[in-house]
Amino acid sequence: MTPEKLLSYKLPLFAGMKPADFGNIPLGVSEQHLAPWQTIIDQDDASYDLYFLLSGSLLAVFWTPQGREIVFSRFPVGSYFGELAAFDGIPRSLAVVAKTEATVLTMTRSSFLQLFNEVPLLRDRMTKNLVDRIRTLTERNMEMTTLSVDQRVRKYLLRLAAEEAKLFKGAVIEHAPTHAEIAGSVGANREMVSRAISKLVKGGVIRSARQKIEILDPAALSDDLT
Repeated sequence: MTPEKLLSYKLPLFAGMKPADFGNIPLGVSEQHLAPWQTIIDQDDASYDLYFLLSGSLLAVFWTPQGREIVFSRFPVGSYFGELAAFDGIPRSLAVVAKTEATVLTMTRSSFLQLFNEVPLLRDRMTKNLVDRIRTLTERNMEMTTLSVDQRVRKYLLRLAAEEAKLFKGAVIEHAPTHAEIAGSVGANREMVSRAISKLVKGGVIRSARQKIEILDPAALSDDLT
């Protein structure tokens, strides 16, 4: 793939870059279309490519030895994933599956590592992203040891609403995560999350429908969280 073609996707990682910034680095990049629930990465896969989500919805999933599915996160359109295995060459720790029809770009590990080593702007952005993720993981670990499940669910919903600029009365979060997805993010099981959501609904804090959450009382979401 040419640098011009790659830049035409307008991916945040390459924002502001010009074709000349890629120098003579060969770009091993291809586009792939996924059907709903198609697996793009298997847990423990010995594959080390980098991926970019162009459209649709993907989930990062961990399968326990007992066969239980734990949903860790979803990826926003334009984001990249799979960089940890690309960096260290260790098999994948999570599976990634398409929740809906989706389109991704696949970049070979060799192309990615050469770009990382030779393009300072890209290296700086990825390093900052890794630092941000470490800070987030530290914060989430503290939450799991100091907050109840009800508090963690409210904090999750606060973050979700803030990220989508919908932290106000009457705002509706479309394509909201399932209870299983929330459970994987807050370190609880689905039943505990369902009970926490039910309490918020009964208390008039939110209104919940299939893949939709309406914010009714934003202030109540932050009670006891500071």
